[in-house]
Amino acid sequence: MEIATGRTIMHIDMDAFYASVEVLDCPELRGKALVVGGTHRSVVSAASYEARKFGIHSAMPMTQALRLYPHVIVRPVRMARYLEISEIIMEFLETLSPLVEPVSCDEAYVDITGTERLFGPPEQLAMHAKTRIRELTGGLTCSAGIAPVRFLAKIASDMRKPDGLVVIPPDQVANILAPLPIGRLPGVGNHTEDALKRLGIRTIGDVRKYPREWWQKKVGNGGIGLWEMAHGIDATPIVSDVDAKSTGAEDTLVADTFDRDELSLWIRRQAESVAEDLRRKGYYGRTVRLKIKFSDFTQITRQTTLSEPSQSTKLLADAALELLDNLDLPRPVRLIGVTMANLTRGVRQPTLFVDEELARLDALDNAIDKVRDRFGHASVRRGGREPSR
Repeated sequence: MEIATGRTIMHIDMDAFYASVEVLDCPELRGKALVVGGTHRSVVSAASYEARKFGIHSAMPMTQALRLYPHVIVRPVRMARYLEISEIIMEFLETLSPLVEPVSCDEAYVDITGTERLFGPPEQLAMHAKTRIRELTGGLTCSAGIAPVRFLAKIASDMRKPDGLVVIPPDQVANILAPLPIGRLPGVGNHTEDALKRLGIRTIGDVRKYPREWWQKKVGNGGIGLWEMAHGIDATPIVSDVDAKSTGAEDTLVADTFDRDELSLWIRRQAESVAEDLRRKGYYGRTVRLKIKFSDFTQITRQTTLSEPSQSTKLLADAALELLDNLDLPRPVRLIGVTMANLTRGVRQPTLFVDEELARLDALDNAIDKVRDRFGHASVRRGGREPSR
């Protein structure tokens, strides 16, 4: 089956970005097992490829990383430095196409449809991008994936890391996808993978053995999405930062849960990430959305409108938590996400009377941002434990 979308999508993913920046700035660390993170109570933000040989990976508790290799070098998170280099990379990518969608500071999707006249075939463009990024950053490498749809481009960029380049032509989608583990598809976490294995589904090719109607009956709308991805179908567009109408964060949980306390912890963590992104980019948002995906892949979205545009971590979190409180949970939750929409740039419009509480919240957020920029994200932690990872 040939996927004929008429599009060509490139995914650029920096290799072990935080750790690589630390080596760039401190060359004597080259070749050593290195992790970036905070104290022993935090998690690993990034691990060098040398550290990964010991089983260490990002999002792992720091205590576990130190047990796996007690001699691993731990460097603090320097977000301001990473963002500085990220901006250089993203500005370069925007010279290749007007449709660049950063999804984090170290990866982005680029719609390179129709760029052949300027840069030659897609593979040639990707090689140019890899070379130029290395030059602009002083030696950092990235991996690139090219495919006719978005999620395939991301799979491709991960296939030959580090410093890799994989092109998936439309007529090769089925052959390349078929042998891959089912867990390589977006949204298929450990819990879902185990459930699919109980159905005899271990590879992406196994999904294709059953028709769309079977998947719809067995899993519902989530089954249709699974079937479409297994056939290389993905209509998700690339949305440039300039045209972005919202910013959000979402997480697929380690295990499906009814636990509202656990869900509240995720909401607070996501609200903090979203609000920090708003402040960094100079946006204020008016609409708060809560997304819930249940164990059967059905999902719901609820939203509320703030009285005025905001970039406050607390106001965003409180609004999302209220949405959760008003929700029934008929089935366990497998994914939760928080989004701020209806964005505007510039300074928030002043109210008639000074709101001392809003001023206090703004001052607190700004103070935390400054400390984290200087000493790393893990240097300041808001109240409450971390959600299960």
